[in-house]
Amino acid sequence: MLHVLQAQSTVMTVVMIVLLAVKLFAFVSSLLYSGEAYNAANKLTKPAWTIILGLGLAVQVVFGGPLNIINLVFTIAAFVYLADVRPALASLTRR
Repeated sequence: MLHVLQAQSTVMTVVMIVLLAVKLFAFVSSLLYSGEAYNAANKLTKPAWTIILGLGLAVQVVFGGPLNIINLVFTIAAFVYLADVRPALASLTRR
């Protein structure tokens, strides 16, 4: 029984670290594009995405636990940024 709980704890720790890395990457990426690029891509503004992703990162660090509902919402926001917003911004800035 102890081995099962250890394995579960290890898996949860790995998931937390991966989600923290995803949120950190999304937050840093949101800072790298100009505000004009967000407007040109017809997405939320740079301050809006930066605040959303920054809050998500802060919630992850302070509250932890990938199954926390607030953390889950911010994780989805980070994935939306990475899957939709970042590619749109990158397509505008390619040479």
